[in-house]
Amino acid sequence: MPEAFVEMLSGGHPNSLGRTEEVLGLVLADGSRLEQLFDCLDEPDAVVRMRAGDALEKLCRERPEWFEPRVERLLEEVGAVDQPSVQWHTAQMLGHLYPRLDAKQGRGAVALLRRYLTDSQDWIVLNVTMEILAEWSRDRADLTAWLLPELERMRADERKSVAKRATKLHARLAG
Repeated sequence: MPEAFVEMLSGGHPNSLGRTEEVLGLVLADGSRLEQLFDCLDEPDAVVRMRAGDALEKLCRERPEWFEPRVERLLEEVGAVDQPSVQWHTAQMLGHLYPRLDAKQGRGAVALLRRYLTDSQDWIVLNVTMEILAEWSRDRADLTAWLLPELERMRADERKSVAKRATKLHARLAG
């Protein structure tokens, strides 16, 4: 019986990716194991969830078609995980999938990322989410109208990376 992903993704230094690349290779070789990887996001261990999120994002970038049937799970279950490392990976996955989403899924993705942008205190979640929403707003005046005041607010953020990105994106969208 193959080793469980939860075991492979646990342990080691919490800031390392551990055996994430190995898990990624196993799922690429056998796509039927994707659900096992998704299930790791329900684990109580935050390190396992972070590493699973990283592997899922890399898989989504490489095989977005595998995630199309799982968009609702991303929006509802994964989107509800209150862990910054899972949130920024979820934002990235939705960024990869956005051109493939139907209208309802697109609205759900925008709503989730708007929540991340207004509720998160994590600088990575904020930077990733700002970038993705700015990209999506190129074709959506309603999203641009909502995003510009949010970026204006974030230009005053005490974290330099957040303030700089907000300033850059605000100038691009307002110009």
